[in-house]
Amino acid sequence: MVFNGSYCSIIRYKLITFELAKYTTMSTTTSSEKKMLYNKKELSNAELKSLYKNMLKSRLIEEKMLILLRQGKISKWFSGIGQEAISVGVTMALKPEEYILPMHRNLGVFTTRAIPLYRLFAQWQGKASGFTKGRDRSFHFGTQDYNIVGMISHLGPQLGVADGIALANLLKKNNKVTAVFTGEGGTSEGDFHEALNVASVWSLPVLFCVENNGYGLSTPTAEQYNCKNIADRGVGYGMESHIIDGNNIIDVYDTVSTLAKSVRENPRPILLEFKTFRMRGHEEASGTKYVPKDLMDHWAEKDPIDNYKQFLLSERILFEAEHHSFENEIKEEINNNLQKAFHEDAIIPDLSTELNDVYQNFDFEETKPSDNPEEIRFIDAISNGLKQSMQRHKDLVIMGQDIADYGGVFKITDGFVEAFGKDRVRNTPICESAIVEAAMGLSIAGIKSVVELQFADFVTSGFNPVVNYLAKSHYRWNQNADVVLRMPCGAGVAAGPFHSQTNEAWFTKTPGLKVVYPAFPYDAKGLLTTAIEDPNPVLFFEHKALYRSIRQDVPKDYYTLPIGKASLLREGTEVTIISYGAAVHWALDTLNNNKTISADLLDLRSLQPLDKEAIFNSVKKTGRAIILQEDSMFGGIASDISAMIMEHCFEYLDAAVKRVASLETPIPFINQLEEQYLGKKRFEEALKTLLAY
Repeated sequence: MVFNGSYCSIIRYKLITFELAKYTTMSTTTSSEKKMLYNKKELSNAELKSLYKNMLKSRLIEEKMLILLRQGKISKWFSGIGQEAISVGVTMALKPEEYILPMHRNLGVFTTRAIPLYRLFAQWQGKASGFTKGRDRSFHFGTQDYNIVGMISHLGPQLGVADGIALANLLKKNNKVTAVFTGEGGTSEGDFHEALNVASVWSLPVLFCVENNGYGLSTPTAEQYNCKNIADRGVGYGMESHIIDGNNIIDVYDTVSTLAKSVRENPRPILLEFKTFRMRGHEEASGTKYVPKDLMDHWAEKDPIDNYKQFLLSERILFEAEHHSFENEIKEEINNNLQKAFHEDAIIPDLSTELNDVYQNFDFEETKPSDNPEEIRFIDAISNGLKQSMQRHKDLVIMGQDIADYGGVFKITDGFVEAFGKDRVRNTPICESAIVEAAMGLSIAGIKSVVELQFADFVTSGFNPVVNYLAKSHYRWNQNADVVLRMPCGAGVAAGPFHSQTNEAWFTKTPGLKVVYPAFPYDAKGLLTTAIEDPNPVLFFEHKALYRSIRQDVPKDYYTLPIGKASLLREGTEVTIISYGAAVHWALDTLNNNKTISADLLDLRSLQPLDKEAIFNSVKKTGRAIILQEDSMFGGIASDISAMIMEHCFEYLDAAVKRVASLETPIPFINQLEEQYLGKKRFEEALKTLLAY
């Protein structure tokens, strides 16, 4: 069977190559010839001239930007000179309503989509009429108005985001294709593998466009990968792939048009490798000294605009007078829009605006439950909240490893496939990064999603898109991330260093993320439904040791609870105990064993946003505070809460704020070592010491 599968892949690859030959002409000639070969296909003269005009516009803008860069009027520039045919050809091949995810060398995508030039110029100058309010530069932005999703500097994540947009198209059955760009250097990232693998497994309608321009900054392709062509990798993913002359605008446009039409009718991913060259530095400060002169000369002869212009002139499709007319028209448009951008006032910093744009506004409206509770476990509350949210939000998608037929490793989604189908309850490959990115893509396309990280520890494999994509997108370009990450976490179950962390502090310090950490079934259900309603990214921590050990009366029907509000579990006068998650139950046990201690016990429930008012009010009343967390001490949220209390409540304190946490070690496996690690047994002594101060 293995042999047959490999044989079929080889045959398929040969068929793909044959198909390519039918409609793709590799137009390079010998180095002694200075012309590229063009075949008009069945394109009209108007289409042929439109291709030229769009490339020319991109080139003329670039030339102007290089002047402005030297004048200090823009801060940085990544040149796409020599690669215009790819951006323009791909963009013209797609429909305006189809998403494109470009890179920083794809100016032609933006101009071909007819974005007003003054807005592009304002973006590069950090003006308010740009797309990021001066918060990001270059092409690090997106715009829903033009169905463009810009890159982040980490390159790879946008490939998985394209998967998410394509998945939304598949679910909506709208017959749309998505195109995403990367460079040959970006194909070395793990995100490339994960995104292509997911797209292939799910048959997503994505065109993966790799601009192979010879160098990743100064590193040549020979040091980036060890195969002849990047397109060769398509076989390994069971994916159709093509090599296209990226300097031949007709080949690019005609091939991509044909493939896009095919993908709309028969959804599937396709890997496209565009052979081209970067004629300037990675960015202008880098230069090109590392490029051999003969190589630069060879590619200069293949300039996509000069060669295409000569072809159009020779075929009498374009005339010199018409070319000059195009050129003058574009230059006038550039100059007029530059003046508009130059004359726009500089941004005046406004503290309220900056802080309020970190999250999308969410007007929480509490849904009250009926008086019809039943006693259920913590794990059942999570499952019920998730199921009722799936019923309430008809296109909500949940994704994760083994969550479909198997029901998840904790059986929280058991029976969900029968209730909602495999389109909405999706098993994923083992690729946390790509799935978090796909969730972001779903949000861009207007679909909510919940991602189950099998264990909170495994979020490390998807850390980059969580903290750099989900967290920053709304602040950067007003695009929310309507994503909930479920994070089964915590010790007490003898699971060892890789399945027991409570790593909330990694995320509470990242602006743009919300962090929820309930301790009781009632809160777990109500906060989960709210997290799903909230259009912002929420990390929802679920302590594994509580799943089947804690029971409570929980309403049977749908209800919500506000995120950012602590719960006062006990009231007293001597001390304020602040905690969350499983540690709340440690505190309760201690108070139950020490009836004479009069304490406020505050269950935070939400760590970001944090209920500072509840903390301060309690501490001002009792005069003492002790913070109990399961996380290790240094860098945990207890440190920040302690500092906040010292800054805002110092004059009310009768003793220094006390913190109790776990040891400064990884979490051990065997029970006796795990018990020593946790701060549970140290809490009572610390509490009594504080009271005796």
